[in-house]
Amino acid sequence: MPRIILYGIVLLVSAGVTYGLSVLVWRLSKRYRLTPQIRARDVHTRPTPRLGGIAMFLGMAVAMGAAALMPSFGLVFAEPNAIIGLAIASLIVVAVGVADDIWDLDWTLKLAAQILAAGALAWQGIQLYTLPIGGQTIVSPWISLVATIVAVVLVMNAVNFIDGLDGLVAGVATIAGAVFFVYAYLLQSRAQTEYFNLASLTTVVLVGACLGFLPLNWHPAKLFMGDAGSMLVGLMMAASTISITGRIDSQIAERDDVFSAYFAPAFIPLLLPLAVLAVPLLDFALAVVRRVLAGKSPFSADRKHLHHRLLDMGHTHLGAVIILWVWTFAAAVGVLLFMFVPWFVAVAALVVAGAVCVVLTFLPLTGSRRQSRKEELE
Repeated sequence: MPRIILYGIVLLVSAGVTYGLSVLVWRLSKRYRLTPQIRARDVHTRPTPRLGGIAMFLGMAVAMGAAALMPSFGLVFAEPNAIIGLAIASLIVVAVGVADDIWDLDWTLKLAAQILAAGALAWQGIQLYTLPIGGQTIVSPWISLVATIVAVVLVMNAVNFIDGLDGLVAGVATIAGAVFFVYAYLLQSRAQTEYFNLASLTTVVLVGACLGFLPLNWHPAKLFMGDAGSMLVGLMMAASTISITGRIDSQIAERDDVFSAYFAPAFIPLLLPLAVLAVPLLDFALAVVRRVLAGKSPFSADRKHLHHRLLDMGHTHLGAVIILWVWTFAAAVGVLLFMFVPWFVAVAALVVAGAVCVVLTFLPLTGSRRQSRKEELE
């Protein structure tokens, strides 16, 4: 059976199980009133359950189990350390995330759990061993471990920070994951290495869970993924990108056919992970700078994220979500184009896409629309 069909089966399993469990979690949350009060920074107007991360985690777990039964994915599970590390890290962030969604934990506890989860991931082999350009080996194993932990924690928090609008994180992760899968699948299909299989499989499982969760998270959302879901999404995105970016040159730099076909220009392995995470990383950086300059903790909550600013500009809830989706798509696909077309064509496409995104973002809004948006928020 063609490998792409097997990936499709895994995606459908992840999506189907996640959707069914999301409905179950929503009904149980309503029955047992597991609906936390609305916070000052929230944009929704009615109490909504925030335990969707549980359904996403179980959906991903079942999909990984289904893949383990398929002989074609044997290389991924032949040396199970990476899978074990991913499972342990996922359990940690989901457990702490669920606790935070119910009891609103202090940010230091969440950060400690994130560091522990990232450490488990790195300790079991999903780690940054080389720099993406030139095959430069990181100085020592301890520096490699620390660099991986920092990268994973950064991505988890970046994704968590943008989780403020219905469907935003699920949509961004779906778009970014689909683009990254194309890249990972092309490499995997030529290089035939275990790590490329792991990256592709992890990405497909994540995209499937996000697609299965979206029907209940579409505006107006019935269920939120909560911190458990957003941190899990960030963890999976980090794991998949590190699986390729962190080892890419040491694995296949000597394969001239693969290198010439897929690494021209050679900076794609470095830029693509940044491109698919452009929106969450930008929002995270702005939030940290903003809070530090104000003398606050970088993890203190506020209502000044990119999605909040789009709402304040007068965009509707759905409009703000779509704008951030478009930005993600433009950045990710624009960088991916360098693999398929001459560099000047890819640059031109990026410029045009950026211009379209800017127009959509700053599209003149009439006074009546601003007023109606203000009244909607009130």
